[in-house]
Amino acid sequence: MKTAIIYSPIYLDHKTGKDHPEKPQRLTAIIGGIIGEERLKDKIAFVEPKALDINELLLVHAKEYIEKVKHICDSGGGLINDETPLSRESFNVARLAAGGAVKAVEKVISGDFNNSFVLARPPGHHAGPKYGLGFCIFNNVALAAKYLIERKGLRRVLVLDIDAHHGNGTQDIFYDTNEVLYVSIHEDPSDFPKTGFIWEVGVEEGRGYTVNIPLPYGSGDPAFWRALKTIVLPISKQYKPQFILVSAGFDGYYKDPISDLLLSAHIYPRIFQEILNLASELCDGRLVAVLEGGYNLYFLRRAVRSCVARMAGVDLKIRDERPPINLKAQKEANKIIEVVRKVQSRYWSLDTFNIQ
Repeated sequence: MKTAIIYSPIYLDHKTGKDHPEKPQRLTAIIGGIIGEERLKDKIAFVEPKALDINELLLVHAKEYIEKVKHICDSGGGLINDETPLSRESFNVARLAAGGAVKAVEKVISGDFNNSFVLARPPGHHAGPKYGLGFCIFNNVALAAKYLIERKGLRRVLVLDIDAHHGNGTQDIFYDTNEVLYVSIHEDPSDFPKTGFIWEVGVEEGRGYTVNIPLPYGSGDPAFWRALKTIVLPISKQYKPQFILVSAGFDGYYKDPISDLLLSAHIYPRIFQEILNLASELCDGRLVAVLEGGYNLYFLRRAVRSCVARMAGVDLKIRDERPPINLKAQKEANKIIEVVRKVQSRYWSLDTFNIQ
């Protein structure tokens, strides 16, 4: 099999409330899209995850935070913060989501599968060592990266975050290390999460190993593609990762209810193809994508299916209307990209580039 799909129906047991955007229907829409596609049936396999225990969560999270989440859930549920509710089942579901990311990297690094997509909830990239935020409880991608470093001896892991919102938790966890290169393309973070600005580049041994590309609202496909081709790919190739993890957010879509990047549906399989090419060139194809945001159910069903198809070697077209072009936002985005290039040129060679 080429691609492992990590999934459990237990992921649906994390209840957030009737009107909350991070709801179980996100996964039922995605799963329905995948299993309904005949061309994927011989290319993928569903794999059951295993929940991480508290000692494994300690690779990333503080004991007092883990115990706080458990206590809230054992008490029947409550809020970590204004937008992140917990139900009675959430502690165990979040442990299983984190375990799904670890299971995925196990399956890929062992050679059982070429790559893997983790269809888990709750998402993770806003969760830091001592806090949850933005619908996230435990940081699934960070735990997978830590597993690769601490248990498998890897020394260069690339975390590429394509969610519309900056992954503040992932950045926080790896800000002082060069064992993880964290790269994020996201919308202006001034309102949320108030991290992910150009000058945030890491500290101590991690200086130069955090790359933030904050694009203005309405930037659209051209700016995102330019950022990917002129900054993300050149830096990644110089880093030479031994494994690539993707925080795969789909909330940059122009009809998503909680973001304003104005990306089209067409760019997502293209992004995944570039990442697949990068993994093939640099680390024997070792790639795991972990679901983060994305709250338009109709789009999620089609977009995740098309990206999984690319991972499985199937060219599955996606049809959709294109959003209106915001020329002012694109012009501003190009200026920001040039500033990012200048800042990151202190650490990486970014003198020449080619956009196709």
